[in-house]
Amino acid sequence: MRYQSTRGNSPQQSFLEILLGGLAPDGGLYLPTQYPQVTAAQLDSWRGLSYADLAYEVLSLYCDDIPEQDLRALLRKTYTSEVYCNGRSQDNAKDITPLHWLGEEQGTRIGLLSLSNGPTLAFKDMAMQLLGNLFEYVLKKKDQQLNILGATSGDTGSAAEYAMRGKEGVKVFMLSPRGKMSSFQSAQMYSLQDPNIFNLAVAGVFDDCQDIVKAVSNDHAFKAKNQIGTVNSINWGRVVAQVVYYFQGYLLATKSSSEKVSFTVPSGNFGNVCAGHIARMMGLPIAHLVVATNENDVLDEFFRTGVYRARKSSETLHTSSPSMDISKASNFERFVFDLMSQDGKATAGMFKQVDETGGFDISKDIIFQEIGKYGFQSGRSTHVNRLETIRDIEKRYGVMIDTHTADGVKVAREHLQAGIPMLVLETALPIKFEETIQEALGRPAECPAAFKDIKSKPQRVENIDADVNQVKAFITSHLA
Repeated sequence: MRYQSTRGNSPQQSFLEILLGGLAPDGGLYLPTQYPQVTAAQLDSWRGLSYADLAYEVLSLYCDDIPEQDLRALLRKTYTSEVYCNGRSQDNAKDITPLHWLGEEQGTRIGLLSLSNGPTLAFKDMAMQLLGNLFEYVLKKKDQQLNILGATSGDTGSAAEYAMRGKEGVKVFMLSPRGKMSSFQSAQMYSLQDPNIFNLAVAGVFDDCQDIVKAVSNDHAFKAKNQIGTVNSINWGRVVAQVVYYFQGYLLATKSSSEKVSFTVPSGNFGNVCAGHIARMMGLPIAHLVVATNENDVLDEFFRTGVYRARKSSETLHTSSPSMDISKASNFERFVFDLMSQDGKATAGMFKQVDETGGFDISKDIIFQEIGKYGFQSGRSTHVNRLETIRDIEKRYGVMIDTHTADGVKVAREHLQAGIPMLVLETALPIKFEETIQEALGRPAECPAAFKDIKSKPQRVENIDADVNQVKAFITSHLA
């Protein structure tokens, strides 16, 4: 399997060659030169596999430069009920991402695909735990060090830090927007005292943090000299690991591969739903991929109008679903590359336009008229909507959901089709957004025992300006 840049001006490489990096040398993101196809017979043969063995069947199609024995061992080490149990009974975690049906609405079943069973209580653990083990495996083989630079709007940071803490040969420098995450999310990250973990609170929004990561990734000399890698979803390893749970969700929701399923995905940076797009391109029978945004609705605007208009930092709203407070969706470029028939030059031109003018408009282009063949639909949710949805889901089904999942449920209900099950990707446990849960329900969310005292622990974080040179200086001063 070979990988190409979405901007068409970088040499093709193998999975292991791109794993430790982020952006391609031309500033693009990596995608396979073709998507492997999964037949109906293959799909049905995977029913009943453990999550780790299903992950092997999917990921071996993309990671053919890792020996079978090694890849199987890495996956079985990663996806265990001990890791994905949230302190609850391991029986509850045997599926790793169990499917919980809520009920029937508008002639179809609606359910939650539970992705928050990992050590940081959010869906980012699904890929990050594997990435930590893959990094350690590769670094040991190459006798190398890796310094990870990441950006988080809330959940990526803690998932990366918990996956990388104590890993041999790895240091993590994580940028987060100061004062823009929930208090629980901040405490999860900043309370870590491991010597290989560094938290930098940036004066700005997530997009400022993400821009710094991209700027450092594009400084090839600095990146090479300081062995910089990334765990953001610009890293292909993150995205491809997330493809697996779409297959798992489909198999749990159906009895044969003749059936179709739709997924609704709360989305800010387009990484989670991009994995669904890839699964669909591989042949997974997905009817629709519904993109659910919050008030920062740049993605919903595009799918409705054909206009992609990235917002400035000053226009990015701070909401009660803060992990989606993003107005420049990095992974969106991967979909645009496919939409443009994998024309790297055209894709590069469009994102040059984003950098120079803030967006692009394909509303009158025939390409936009053909967007339906990719199965995308979209909608947006507001603070009032998520409060109403949290209350309704608990009253109707006795289930407490977090704010981002509430955005997903609200938008999913606008796109239900009779006879086609709708799976909403549950993204985190409600405790991570306890302030809004308290507002919605008048009582706090249940907190797993391991996190009862998380906010009272000492915190270690450095405040920093939204300045690339300050971040570079901090990194170099802590590599000695």
